[in-house]
Amino acid sequence: MATAFRRFAGRVRPLTLSCVVFAGLLLAAAGSAEGQGRRHARISRDLEQRLRAGDTEATSVIVPGSRERIARIAARHGLRIRKHLETGAVLDVPAGMLDAVANDSEVDQLSSNHLVEAHMGVTVQTIGADLVQQGGWAPNVGPLTGAGIGVAVIDSGVALVPELRGRIVASKDFTDDRGLGLDQHGHGTHVAGIIAAAGATRFDETRGVAPGANIISLKVLDAQGKGVAGDVIEAIDWAIKHRARYNIRVINLSLGGAAMQGYADDPICQAVERAYRAGIVVVASAGNYGKTADGTRVYGAITTPGISPFAITVGALNTKGTPYRSDDEIASYSSKGPTAVDRLLKPDVVAPGNKVLGLAAPGSTLVREHPELVVGNGRNARLQLSGTSMAAAAVSGAVAVLTEARVRGTETIRRLLQQNSVRVPGGLVATGAGAVSLDLALAATLPGELETTLHADGTKPSTIAFCAQVACGRQTFGNPLLWGDGIIWGDGIIWGDGIIWGDGIIWGDGIIWGDGIIWGDGIIWGDGTIRTDGIIWGDGIIWGDGIIWGDGIIWGDGIIWGD
Repeated sequence: MATAFRRFAGRVRPLTLSCVVFAGLLLAAAGSAEGQGRRHARISRDLEQRLRAGDTEATSVIVPGSRERIARIAARHGLRIRKHLETGAVLDVPAGMLDAVANDSEVDQLSSNHLVEAHMGVTVQTIGADLVQQGGWAPNVGPLTGAGIGVAVIDSGVALVPELRGRIVASKDFTDDRGLGLDQHGHGTHVAGIIAAAGATRFDETRGVAPGANIISLKVLDAQGKGVAGDVIEAIDWAIKHRARYNIRVINLSLGGAAMQGYADDPICQAVERAYRAGIVVVASAGNYGKTADGTRVYGAITTPGISPFAITVGALNTKGTPYRSDDEIASYSSKGPTAVDRLLKPDVVAPGNKVLGLAAPGSTLVREHPELVVGNGRNARLQLSGTSMAAAAVSGAVAVLTEARVRGTETIRRLLQQNSVRVPGGLVATGAGAVSLDLALAATLPGELETTLHADGTKPSTIAFCAQVACGRQTFGNPLLWGDGIIWGDGIIWGDGIIWGDGIIWGDGIIWGDGIIWGDGIIWGDGTIRTDGIIWGDGIIWGDGIIWGDGIIWGDGIIWGD
């Protein structure tokens, strides 16, 4: 299968969607704020709920602070220190003691050591990595495979399979101090394969996005694909500490947990920010909570650490098994934004994540308990998985290739991926800037413009020409393209001081989206909803000093619910 260069102009930057509100989130957040007013510590929502329910069970919490401070807190309340972290510790709190710990004068922040789990639910061809790996796709540009770039896979471990032979340069088990880091679940091996698999023989066509990259396997998930926040934090900090030794330039987090607090207080997100500031690109999956069991769409369900603005958060595409873009759509299960507490616009981008065929860890839980997901047998066995985990892995591979191409800076890489993504139907809160296209991102780093004539089905280019002019005439599917101070693409996309996209989207000082959404100093949504000092949303939701929601819910100094 083959792919093609696709030139889309989409310059999308992270935004805060302060206008998007959800009744359930409002109630939870308001309740949490009420509780915080009585306590010294800022406390995550799940711990607040535990206190309200009576605190009848022991719990595990994460407390920031120096070792000396942690020792004093533990001694004062008789707590067991389960694990020291770079910036605090995981403490075991007996039933009935949580409120006392939350009111301790030395405890500024208290978070649960919550559950995290794997996000499971053509990749190489769809994002253009096959052309990049071949070389010669642009003048004087050789193959790019992410050679020598270290990618830390924080997951269930990575099996020593032939397709990764010699490139698993480090392995550490954070679930067991004496553990060997073996992948008992199978998720981590599949993720690592999407990032960096290379054919075991010259006849083996198995290829990840960056088949020259090295894998650093950091195990935090058990045989069931589950783990705890503290182990993830410890693994991130280990990667930061050892980044020079293993040339760790990317961290892949194809896992997540419920977002119980804003990113500034979330301990995993704090670790992600440390990695970002150390120069490591962190790629996180958005989560697989885009719909309920009955198919109802869900918004605001991005998981942590995907809620962090310091991570590149990735949603999942359904490519329908084809290498061209025309039939791509957002996978129904892919979590949609905005983030629950901070209301940030996530995901940042999307990538193939549906029914991805990849490496299978022999004897793992997924192989043993889900034979319907196994394709082939013996050494040729492959595992077919779906989820934002797979999408995040594809983007991690793309980041490794961009890094090999001497693209420097985490924000530069994010900008290249977003500006050169391909628009996918579904809206910003589902697709972010659009579908990652590695070939276009790399082309944007070249000194001139790349011009391509595509086949009618959107597959491999019949000709590739280099255009050194600032403005080039292009012809794709019979629609004119113009690149200069502005871009006209297809049927009416203009990029200059503002963007007109499709049928009436303008992005500049304000946004007009679809049939009458305006975002600027105010928002107009649908048929005449306006946000100025407050929000009017739909048929009568007002958010300002008070909230009116639906048919007679008022929230201000008090709550009136229902009639």
